[in-house]
Amino acid sequence: MEKVLVKYVPERAVVMCLELIMENSVHLKIVNERVTRHGDYRRLFNGQHQITVNATLNRYRFLITLVHEIAHLVAFEKYGKHIKPHGLEWKKTFQHLMLPFIRPEVFPSKLLPLLAKHFRNPKASSSTDAQLSVALKMFDEQQSEKSYVFEIPIGSVFRIYNGKLFKKGNKRIKRFACVEIKTGRMYLFQPNAEVELINS
Repeated sequence: MEKVLVKYVPERAVVMCLELIMENSVHLKIVNERVTRHGDYRRLFNGQHQITVNATLNRYRFLITLVHEIAHLVAFEKYGKHIKPHGLEWKKTFQHLMLPFIRPEVFPSKLLPLLAKHFRNPKASSSTDAQLSVALKMFDEQQSEKSYVFEIPIGSVFRIYNGKLFKKGNKRIKRFACVEIKTGRMYLFQPNAEVELINS
């Protein structure tokens, strides 16, 4: 397992990750990219704890995702299975498990203040924290040619991962109201949603 982790998490995080995996009897599966999620946790019928994480994530996002999913396992074990998946118990657990990793030996200095801010009240996904998500993306090996919703002009037409086309509208508090071209239905997009610009 250590040889596998060396490929996917920052070098100085390998031993701590290994300890978390062993302590919690995690069966870790590294899988091909899923567009809608970075990872997931599920308890299998045989009682085994399975965590899957996308192989395509950069080292820092992989680490955050792995600890995020282990936090689900630990929170359910400690507080019971009836808690909300991303409720207060999970947040407290995620903060506790992540704290030892938020150090300059593990993360680049430019990420540390964003991580400190994010972990005051962690979200259901690091992708919903626009600042952190954009900063983490800078460490991707292959830079995407896609744009973020917040970057493209209002009135632009863009395509999402499933091929659907939308027209960008105005910002409503934190998210952008966008109209699906085919149906005329309104959807709200996170500012850092990655899209393919068709025309502006």
